[in-house]
Amino acid sequence: MPIAITRSVSPAMGRCELTHLKRQDIDIPLAEKQHEEYEDSLRQLGCELLRAPELSGYPDSVFVEDCAVVFDEVAVVTRPGAESRRAEAISLEDVLEPYRKLHYIEAPGTLDGGDVLQLGRRILTGLSGRTNRAGFEQLHKLLTPLGYMVEGVVVRECLHLKSAVTRVGENTVLLNPDWVDPLYFEGMEIIEVHPDEPEAANALLIGDTAIFPTEFPFTALRLAEAGIELLLVDNSEVLKAEGGVTCCSVVFEE
Repeated sequence: MPIAITRSVSPAMGRCELTHLKRQDIDIPLAEKQHEEYEDSLRQLGCELLRAPELSGYPDSVFVEDCAVVFDEVAVVTRPGAESRRAEAISLEDVLEPYRKLHYIEAPGTLDGGDVLQLGRRILTGLSGRTNRAGFEQLHKLLTPLGYMVEGVVVRECLHLKSAVTRVGENTVLLNPDWVDPLYFEGMEIIEVHPDEPEAANALLIGDTAIFPTEFPFTALRLAEAGIELLLVDNSEVLKAEGGVTCCSVVFEE
């Protein structure tokens, strides 16, 4: 049974960190309702949910993905690129410790989990505004002896690598070619987002089903036509905070 770590929505979410979007009002009660439905979707797909400690004073704390990356052998407690978020990562220690040996990204390295895309034993790491080369090099040094191939990937005009590309099948990715070079995924099947939906590349694959936002119907149609099984969720308030469906959980096999 997969385990999914989640965290509740902060009442301060309206003060979230923003890099590429203009600030919009976030409806906190609606965000809470949507998050509960998202958690129900994870349960529906067979995940056991673990709630990380509530951090009501941290606006971005629902985005647990950025705080930890879990592999078969180890878990990495990250050092987020936004200084305001670094205490969030430390709060996951007690949740992760029963399942994996813990390693830590240390200064001057920064690493957001949203920049780490796992494709089997190939680990693509976005070099972004939140993840620097020192953080990438620490991850590379940790994982290479374990048999992983760790590659740095340049991203542009978006927050994280997984804003630009995510896995939606065994050998299939959903990708915005304006934000990440498709050449990194040569040999894989590539489904491009609809040009009117540049933010639609973020999907969460659980088993054979991709959790995907209702806000991107044209891209959802492309996925469905490609044979991707979808579980649609309303994600409007998370999107206002530059988040996505991968951002609100850390999913791994026990």
